[in-house]
Amino acid sequence: MSGGVDSAVAAARAVAAGHEVVGVHLALSRNAGTLRTGSRGCCTIEDSMDAAKAADVLGIPFYVWDFSERFKADVVDDFIAEYTAGRTPNPCMRCNERIKFAALLEKALALGFDAVCTGHYAELHTDASGNLELHRSPALAKDQSYVLGVLTEEELKHVLFPIGASASKADVRAEADALGLTVANKPDSYDICFIPDGDTAGWLADKVGVAEGVIEDQSGAVVGEHQGAHSFTVGQRKGLHLGRPASDGKPRFVLEVRPKENKVIVGPHSALAIAELAGSRFSWCGVAPDAADDWFDCEVQVRAHGDSLPATARLQDGEIAVRLAEPFFGVAPGQTAVLYTGTRVLGQFTIDRTVSADSLLANNVPADA
Repeated sequence: MSGGVDSAVAAARAVAAGHEVVGVHLALSRNAGTLRTGSRGCCTIEDSMDAAKAADVLGIPFYVWDFSERFKADVVDDFIAEYTAGRTPNPCMRCNERIKFAALLEKALALGFDAVCTGHYAELHTDASGNLELHRSPALAKDQSYVLGVLTEEELKHVLFPIGASASKADVRAEADALGLTVANKPDSYDICFIPDGDTAGWLADKVGVAEGVIEDQSGAVVGEHQGAHSFTVGQRKGLHLGRPASDGKPRFVLEVRPKENKVIVGPHSALAIAELAGSRFSWCGVAPDAADDWFDCEVQVRAHGDSLPATARLQDGEIAVRLAEPFFGVAPGQTAVLYTGTRVLGQFTIDRTVSADSLLANNVPADA
């Protein structure tokens, strides 16, 4: 129970379904803020108090479990290491993968619980052979299946999403209000929970330090300076402070981050077009696709609230490769690519490398080769 309305209503529905329910709030920071700032952040002391109040209304036991050390090692330190290496990580994916559906589920099963129940917007279906599948929520505006793409076949057997089929967030809030839950109108949290002020660049500078370097265009000409390559991400336009305008007068974007050289490479928006992406850190969400070592049709999504685009994919030599039917823009190594077929989540991988559409054209390689 995060202290928000979704997990509170999920707990209420689990109680109504006849389950023996225990509310658990995860303490993920040893220095949690006392109060939230509007919708920013989560997992604060205030959130734990809101979760406790909701559990009291529902008449269920409530505990706070301290996972702060593991969260720091598996999520925060990983986030710093990825940015330092010039990649763009998704800490929510790591938290779901290593904390909420790994450390939490492991402890729950060891204590004799059957499942972890959360307020995520996603659905579980059973196929004709009895295998569990993860699907998008019908409430597409709130669908959270992307951040759940890290769940494995075994983990799907021990999770419940009671509000996954809800028509809308407004319905969930109305249900909470009818139940007398004080979180009925609490704002949704957003941004990275351990950077509640939203200043990722400033937070990283404090952790990693300042290291002056240069910003270059694709020809190698110096067009600006920076205080640390780790504070930039592929596709970024704002905050570049370039001293020399482009010859065509058009905006420039970050194309590449080179941490070893402490350089940032910028160029036109067209150079951000990506035709292929691949990664070796992958998992299947449920049963793996048939003949995954041959090209199969799918859709791929690289942002939590981004569009999914048609593609083909295959698993070869321990790596999932994806060819896009049309280019993605601003895809960065370190991001998570989640594969779908229709509404079903097939699996996910961390992007290790990308191939630009420009490079394919330069080498006369057709997109469907």
